[in-house]
Amino acid sequence: MRIALAGAGAFGEKHLDGLKLIDGVEIVSIVSRRLEQAEAVAQKYGAKHATTELDEALARDDVDAVILCTPTQMHAEQAIACMNAGKHVQVEIPLADSWADSQAVLEKQKETGLVCMVGHTRRFNPSHQYVHNRIRAGEFNVQQMDVQTYFFRRKNMNAKGEPRSWTDHLLWHHAAHTVDLFAYQAGRIVKANVLEGPHHPELGIAMDMSIQLKSETGAICTLSLSFNNDGPLGTFFRYIGDTATYIARYDDLVNGKEEPIDVSKVDVSMNGIELQDREFIAAIREGREPNSSVAQVLDCYRVLGELEQQLLA
Repeated sequence: MRIALAGAGAFGEKHLDGLKLIDGVEIVSIVSRRLEQAEAVAQKYGAKHATTELDEALARDDVDAVILCTPTQMHAEQAIACMNAGKHVQVEIPLADSWADSQAVLEKQKETGLVCMVGHTRRFNPSHQYVHNRIRAGEFNVQQMDVQTYFFRRKNMNAKGEPRSWTDHLLWHHAAHTVDLFAYQAGRIVKANVLEGPHHPELGIAMDMSIQLKSETGAICTLSLSFNNDGPLGTFFRYIGDTATYIARYDDLVNGKEEPIDVSKVDVSMNGIELQDREFIAAIREGREPNSSVAQVLDCYRVLGELEQQLLA
């Protein structure tokens, strides 16, 4: 499986670290906004091609699939371009920053029949897989999820603390993780409300946001998001259910009493991003729809679109 990766920043390298652990995968091309960065990452991971132009990578006969870790605003257009070029594509979360663009990507996937997967990593974290397996076995049902997504980003910085060329977004990016996960664990979302705090004077985005969700099963979710939080960073999930309480912190899981739960045997790795990439490669090889396909996650973007309309009203 010959891969091109576009977006050689902090998250792009996380994918490259995962891909190198998968048998039969070759990193062929690295695409980045700056050529020197593309060349440095290509050298680090053994890719023979580096460029600043995605189209140049798409034109190569030795590229089977593309992973997009580019700015949010480019995702939908680039995903469609990949499929137009006959390449399978994994788009990092979010799929798009509008409901219309999300639908357009699904239509292209249906037209081409190629694998188009979206990087909803929470479906693959062993912690959330453990809970999902209990739900599927009929051993646990979500009554409420309480989720905190907290960062300290008053400037355009990436996970490495380096300047970003684009502006992140609490609704279309960070809320997408929880909106999709809640539906994955508790059923289709039938009601959603949102409030936002003041907009940053320079970035032009809300720095704080609160979202309420209700699923078809009656379960509810409260999601708090902030770019203003100068404290513990990351996303923390509390599952309150009929038979247990779980707290998930990325790949780690504890019960309501903070007692660790061993999730090391849930999957072949403890790294959610690696597991996500393994699913992408396996789906292409096996000619099947992947978990977190564009079709499976599309409803998340319907909900985000509805929430955006509430904020604009």
